Amino acid sequence: MRVVVGDPGFRVERVGELLEGLELEVVACGEPWAGDDVVALLIGTDVRVEADDLDRLPALRVVATCSVGYDHVAHEEAARRGVWVCNVPDYCVEEVADHSLALLLGLLRGIVELDRSVRAGGWDSAAAGELRRIRGTRLGVVGFGRTGRALAQRASALGFEVWATDPAVPPEAIAAAGAKGASLAEILESCEAFSLHLPLTPETKALIGAKELARMPRGSMLVDTARAELVDLEALLQALESGQLAGAALDVLPAEPPTPERPAPSTPRLVVTPHAAWYSAEAEEAVYRRPVLSVRDVLEGREPGGAVNRP
Repeated sequence: MRVVVGDPGFRVERVGELLEGLELEVVACGEPWAGDDVVALLIGTDVRVEADDLDRLPALRVVATCSVGYDHVAHEEAARRGVWVCNVPDYCVEEVADHSLALLLGLLRGIVELDRSVRAGGWDSAAAGELRRIRGTRLGVVGFGRTGRALAQRASALGFEVWATDPAVPPEAIAAAGAKGASLAEILESCEAFSLHLPLTPETKALIGAKELARMPRGSMLVDTARAELVDLEALLQALESGQLAGAALDVLPAEPPTPERPAPSTPRLVVTPHAAWYSAEAEEAVYRRPVLSVRDVLEGREPGGAVNRP
């Protein structure tokens, strides 16, 4: 039996160590995958696993991805074929919440713009425009899963007034976590800063477009550390140019890494980080260990950790 490593972050030697004792061959190879001896795939978000991939892997029992998102895997089709799909839903909750808060504070206090100004030879405390007092700033957390809640806890401790919305979380649960439950429309019209923590689905794609940006109070600020496709990037850039948004920070882009044909956006009052919100040494270790342990669970007859479907 073979376990195929389809993401370079998984080290073949380490995968072999974690699967020690099973009669397996661990191999690294690119697409297209094929073979009636392949029982497991270890992948990342830069590849897709569709029905035709499953056709070429009749013995496949599990696909494990080193990510929170799993929309790059046809998990419902996999379930129909008896194949488990597993992710790592909580390996970087602390890191993404920390990064989101850092970006929010950086925008509100103009850290990046002030630094750019000084490096350009200036010495002007107003170079970043109006700086905001943190205490009392109304923050709208859009998406109140693990990461949204972790951000809300941090923000509340610093004095933010936290509002939150999530169609999957009842208002009383939001209130119990110390935030004010509201609809997306209410948050857009009432908050001064926004942080997105939603999965990408057909319902959330382009959730924040020109109309939504126009509903925000003028001078608002937006952070996206979740998925690039949640935001209409061109509308965001226009809102920054017009001053409707006073600042924005993105850890995710439509093209990663940027290319000459699709460069990273560059405009005043925009901060871009290189999809780094997830990263810490602890998170990196967990994200490449836990999918392998899910593979081991399946091959030893147990329900795997991080399962997103049920064959």
